[in-house]
Amino acid sequence: MLVVITYDVKTSGVGGNKRLRQVAKKCESYGLRVQNSVFECNIDAAQLVKLRYDLIKIINASEDSLRFYRLGNNYKSKVEHIGTKDTFDLDEPLIF
Repeated sequence: MLVVITYDVKTSGVGGNKRLRQVAKKCESYGLRVQNSVFECNIDAAQLVKLRYDLIKIINASEDSLRFYRLGNNYKSKVEHIGTKDTFDLDEPLIF
């Protein structure tokens, strides 16, 4: 299923920059960064549970936020891309 993850980490406080890097690194291990704080992840339900749990452990819920958009398996008709960044087929291996 395609899951879009967005986050906003408060970097002006203590440890904010570290949390921001940790959230980005964790998301990069599951999906593709499509904008600064937006990732598209083609993952199964078990991977989503694990990723969600790991991200919740990283953030400070009183200062930061996470959003998970579950687009399911029929996401291709729901996603439209316009602009400069290349689009990748998330069903294919990501080899650069």
